[in-house]
Amino acid sequence: MKAVRQPGGRMSFRWRDNMQLYLIMLPVLVHIFIFSYIPMYGVIIAFQNYYPGKPFFSLHDTDWVGFRHFIDFFNGPYFGRLMRNTFLLSFYFLVFGFWVPILFALLLNELKSGIFKKYVQTASYLPHFISNVVVAGMVLSFINTDGIVNAIVKLFGGTPVALNTEPGYFPAIYTITSIWKSFGWSSILYLAAMSSVDPHLYEAAKMDGANRFKQMLHITLPSIRPTIFILLIFAIGNLLSANSEFILLIYNPMVYETADVIGTYLYRDGLLGGNFSSGTAVGLFISLLNFTLLYIANSLSRKYSDYALW
Repeated sequence: MKAVRQPGGRMSFRWRDNMQLYLIMLPVLVHIFIFSYIPMYGVIIAFQNYYPGKPFFSLHDTDWVGFRHFIDFFNGPYFGRLMRNTFLLSFYFLVFGFWVPILFALLLNELKSGIFKKYVQTASYLPHFISNVVVAGMVLSFINTDGIVNAIVKLFGGTPVALNTEPGYFPAIYTITSIWKSFGWSSILYLAAMSSVDPHLYEAAKMDGANRFKQMLHITLPSIRPTIFILLIFAIGNLLSANSEFILLIYNPMVYETADVIGTYLYRDGLLGGNFSSGTAVGLFISLLNFTLLYIANSLSRKYSDYALW
């Protein structure tokens, strides 16, 4: 963005000189405004007994109930299980999956063969573009009693187990599949950050006797540290937002104990059950919790690392 220094040392921006940048941003801003901000007025039904066709703001026909739906959810029989499962599944993915794209990008950056590097990149991106429905079908076929996982178990003398009906195995299945599907695509930002590192730094380190591992450790990794911290803040802000769409496709009532999360509960109770007000209340509560986690993570990052979103 171009700026002009005014008398007295003040800077003023010339809007016309940046018109092309604003036009590029316009479609994205319009999309965000239409699909993210305009629908926000609908959260008001969390404080009403709403059903389709009922007015939102009528003085006579609107049934205001205050925080009743929130209280019912907190006192409900599934509150503890839903919160625990949602947090644990997201936490497992954060702990075991956050560092995988970083490590993959670091290793990929060390490859010298351009053709092989492009092949590995393309192969790692492909799972991201596979539909969740297809991935879920693959996973369910793999973990059946006659699937490839149990075939390997029998090959080594083990006893086949119906993994899709055992609650204890669900967190591992979800975490491994989510990491496999996302690590290649998530590495793009790290690779982009690595491409901006000054090559002279590597040449100077090589002259000082640093091998490739030390160059990666002392040059590449510190250079992408801002990107790592920013993405970590976003990941913490989504700690109560497990991939409900994928879970809906692979879970069943026999694994609700470890697989039922807030998103799947909202689908069953809010959409299928027609309890739109209750579902909106739960969604609003989780959004506020996620924002609180995001704010705390951003504040801690700004305090201890100088990297923050705002």
